[in-house]
Order: sequence, then C-alpha cells, then structure tokens
Amino acid sequence: MTTPQPLTLRSDVTVELVKSSASDADVLFAARVSTLGEQSLDELGKDPERSKGLINYLMRDRHGSPFEHNSLTFFISAPIFVFREFMRHRVGWSYNEESGRYRELEPVFYVPDTSRKLVQEGRPGKYVFVEGSPAQHETVCDTLTESYEQAYAAYQKLLAEGVAREVARAALPVGLYSSMYATCNARSLMHFLGLRTQHELAKVPSFPQREIEMVGEQMEAKWAELMPLTHAAFNANGRVAP
Repeated sequence: MTTPQPLTLRSDVTVELVKSSASDADVLFAARVSTLGEQSLDELGKDPERSKGLINYLMRDRHGSPFEHNSLTFFISAPIFVFREFMRHRVGWSYNEESGRYRELEPVFYVPDTSRKLVQEGRPGKYVFVEGSPAQHETVCDTLTESYEQAYAAYQKLLAEGVAREVARAALPVGLYSSMYATCNARSLMHFLGLRTQHELAKVPSFPQREIEMVGEQMEAKWAELMPLTHAAFNANGRVAP
C-alpha cells in the first residue's frame, strides 16, 4: 500500500514574464521601412511618444505586421484545462509544457474560490454565469477534492506497480496544475486578449472561461508596461487585433 500524498489545492494562476524584447519603437521602425528604407533605422534611438499617432493609425486601419517585430516569453502555472484552451491559439505562439512522460506530476489541483460564478443559465450562445449558493460552492469543493484524491491515489498506485509515467498519467484529471513557457509577439497576444478577456472597451464581445481570462489579465498587465502606446491604441480601437 502506498501512503496517500496530501493534495495542494489552488484557485489562482500565475504568470511570470521571464524574457522580452518588446517596445513601441519596434513597431515604428518596422512600419517606416516601407517609406524610409534604411533610414528607418534612425527610429531605434528616438522617443516613440512622438509617433504615437502612427501607432494608432496602424492599429485603427489594421496594418498588423509592424506589431510582430517583438517577443515576450511567459512562464505560466495553471490547470491543464486552461492550457488546452490556450493552445487553440497557434499562429504567432510557441509552447513548451511540463511533461508527464518525463517527470512524476505533483498533486496540485484546482478548486474555484467563492468569487467564481458557478451556475450557467440560458442556451448556447446566450447563456450567462451567475453566483452559486454557499451550498453549491461547498459541494463543488468537496466533490472535486474527493475526485482528486482518488485520481492521484490511482496514479501513485500505477507508478508503484512499475507502470510507465506516460501511461499512469491517464488517471489524472484536467484540474491538475501544469506549467509551460509561452512565447508570442504583440500582435498574437492582442488576438488572444481579444478573445480571452472581457473588457468594456471591446468592440466585439467575448465570453471567456474565467480561469483563462485570469491568465490573460496578468499577461496584459505585463505587456502594457513594455508597450504602453501600443496597448493604449489597442484599447482605443476596440481591442481588435490588427
């Protein structure tokens, strides 16, 4: 008999910006090469604030390629079900995720906190989420915890029997936390944010699952510090990726 490992239960996600090469000036030299050629290199040393009108024009008229000449790499910790949604974003993204084939996975699982709306009302395309009752929240937490305990015990049993990690991991649910590096450029990030966050300035409404929106909100805050003029133009033009 294996001794059950205690679970770690979380309701948060974490996003760390581990590397970046991204500034508003990157947009400007890329845009101005079309009219200035090699003289566009002069933009590298200039204050981008003087050209925020150009950034807004590019965003408004959806001249998107100048927003691709930058890079941001995030380290993200979130439940597996978040990553499965995340990886639907393929153009302009690169991913490397923690592997259950090569390491024993830790017993860290997701349970929603009391701020998470639990009840879905309406039909597909017109549904909304509303607050759950304290009893529903307690049931969700208790049921998920029990399920996680059983699933992780099954995983440990298979490993103890000598079953390969890549087979034993099939016993684990999508509420398990994983970690990954995700690298993108500003244009691909804006497309992600347009779909995976709700915002009062959005021209096109979006209805993301709350857990992936939590990731998006943290990524957006870090990107906005690096490219404030681009971020402002994104908001001013309805949060539609160019």
